Amino acid sequence: MRTNIIHEGATELTYEIREIVEIAKKVEGYGLNITWENIGDPIIKGEKVPNWIKEIIAETVMKDDSYIYCPTKGLLETREFLAEENNKKNGAQITADDIIFFNGLGDAITKIYGLLKKESRVIGPSPAYPTHSSAEGLHARCNPLMYKMDENDNWHPDMDDLRNRVKYNPEVSGILVINPGNPTGAVYSKKVLDEIVDIANEYDLFILCDEIYHNLVYNGKKHTYLSEVIDDICGISLKGISKELPWPGARCGWMETYNADKDPVFKKYVEGICKFKMIEVCSTTLPQKVIPEIMSNPKFYKYLDERRNYYERASNFAYNKLKPIDGLIVNKTNGAFYMGVVFDEEYLNNNQKLKIENPELRKYVDEISNGKPHDMKFVYNLLASSGLCIVPMSSFNSELNGFRTTLLERDENKLKWTYEILAEKIEEYLNSSN
Repeated sequence: MRTNIIHEGATELTYEIREIVEIAKKVEGYGLNITWENIGDPIIKGEKVPNWIKEIIAETVMKDDSYIYCPTKGLLETREFLAEENNKKNGAQITADDIIFFNGLGDAITKIYGLLKKESRVIGPSPAYPTHSSAEGLHARCNPLMYKMDENDNWHPDMDDLRNRVKYNPEVSGILVINPGNPTGAVYSKKVLDEIVDIANEYDLFILCDEIYHNLVYNGKKHTYLSEVIDDICGISLKGISKELPWPGARCGWMETYNADKDPVFKKYVEGICKFKMIEVCSTTLPQKVIPEIMSNPKFYKYLDERRNYYERASNFAYNKLKPIDGLIVNKTNGAFYMGVVFDEEYLNNNQKLKIENPELRKYVDEISNGKPHDMKFVYNLLASSGLCIVPMSSFNSELNGFRTTLLERDENKLKWTYEILAEKIEEYLNSSN
């Protein structure tokens, strides 16, 4: 090319959740059946959308006005419904004008970070869902700024680390919170969220809170919403239907903004996000149209209860299988449907491998493992020895060696097999160089 057309931040774009599929497909070519535990798609793992939801969608599809462009911010009646749902919590009050729809939260995240000044940073958790950290790195054209989550404290934020990083990085303008956590499965207490709000207040920051899993909390935990604790701080909450209907293929999410009128700079920033969306005209109309009817149906929360009960059983089974293993740090998943597990560094060395029968496959795994972090080596060995496809923790912008797996498998026998094999292979791997 005559000029260098590559964006300075392009090297920050990583998404191992999908990238590992390419490796798994090659492993599959050697004759192994792959068990996909890499991505959070409930439908792929056997969950059925209830007929009453399908009927609402089918009836809406037959109406011509489900095919039109909607307003840039989204359908007014749906935004009014969601604003009312938020306002029932008696926290920060919003109107329909404080809500903007996007084609999934990936779309929202791209615009939220893309409209920030290059010098303005949003500090996020580590480990973190890579769409956030990649978008932050892309906009800043450098490595994302992160604060530590404590694997020895139920994956709660290390508040001293967060405070110090905010204090000594004056370019920090916002704090990202992912609650419930992905990849950790953690649910933050109100006390933790209050502390984050206090830091934002002290340093005049906004809070960006990804709450896409807010209705998937269990094991006796309660979700505290950003709107309930934010007081007068500027904030953005991200929600959607990908996980709780579940309808990931709809690509339908929205942002709710709090206290925008209390800061002219933040207000102008939010207006810029809306104008950015306006360039695309609008988000998809159909999924927006069905939200009020589905979420106001008495069956909806009963359906959510059924899902939460299943994930709770899966969480407890997985925890009980992995927790006793020497060399692992395991926290019980209390929200979303992921489990983040960490290896104790003292148990890892460069000579560990799993038995792989096919010599050509053994050679391939050794080649792709060369120079990689310990957790990637384990994930590749696990894939080639058992067909289990999970995601290394290091790919979630973390210095920790570990992995993320899901609790989504709806065939309970397959779920049990998955975690029994995983436990067996972990022990084999950790003991392989003894």
